[in-house]
Amino acid sequence: MRVGLAQIRPHLGRVDINVELHREMIHRAREEQVDLLIFPELSLTGYNLLDLTYEMAMDPFSPEIQRLAQEAGEMDLVIGFIEHSPEHILYNSAAYLTAGNLHYLHRKVYLPTYGMFDEGRYVGQGQVIRSFPTRFGQFGMLICEDFWHLSAPYLLAQDGAHLIIVPSNSPGQDLTGPELRAQESWYSLLKNYALLSGTYLLFANRVGTEDGITFYGGSAVVDPFGKIEKKAGLFKEALLVVDIDMEKVKKARFQMPLLRDENLDLTIRELNRIKRKRTGEGTW
Repeated sequence: MRVGLAQIRPHLGRVDINVELHREMIHRAREEQVDLLIFPELSLTGYNLLDLTYEMAMDPFSPEIQRLAQEAGEMDLVIGFIEHSPEHILYNSAAYLTAGNLHYLHRKVYLPTYGMFDEGRYVGQGQVIRSFPTRFGQFGMLICEDFWHLSAPYLLAQDGAHLIIVPSNSPGQDLTGPELRAQESWYSLLKNYALLSGTYLLFANRVGTEDGITFYGGSAVVDPFGKIEKKAGLFKEALLVVDIDMEKVKKARFQMPLLRDENLDLTIRELNRIKRKRTGEGTW
């Protein structure tokens, strides 16, 4: 299976320009015979939308998304956008497109609303973390901050995901050092979660600057043994193409059978106890 990570520089609030960026990457990926092409979080709109959020929102079946799905042909796509739901709630969403159609939709669950981030003011919180079948196997998706909550990749691995897609808009920190602090943190998480869950992790981050916030890129593919197979450079647009071997998932889970030995009954029981304790319903 050949995957492509489209490390692009979206234009804030310019869906028309961003659609063309997507088309260019789709054409490049097709030349590289990519099977699955992944774009970063909010790739169609840019990140720091603030009061533009409502104006940028679109239906998952919008002409822009449908055009990209059709243009991809036999190649599967993951794209990020602001979703306008039938209930008129806005979400930070990622769509998995296959055979020209919407196949699965993930709505970002954990919305950072601290420091430089203010997502919770503008979009709603997703309520589902689940794996889904694809023609390549069982996959899962988590958007940026979702991945920083250890319960999220844990749930997907327990739900059968062999590969987790992580579209991101991660800004750089400590830009003067030899290696970015944000990059170090992300790679540490990716390697450890991949190792503990025995899953492939595909991290697609963007580049560019919005309102003084610089996004660093560094997109990466991490195998089920926790090894970075390949990573993109910093601050420059790139198409990272990697051939991955899903047989590695079988080997990793045989050599380190953590998922097999996980005690879900104990985990659920203790989480329910903790929830009751926190809500004052007792400790047992």
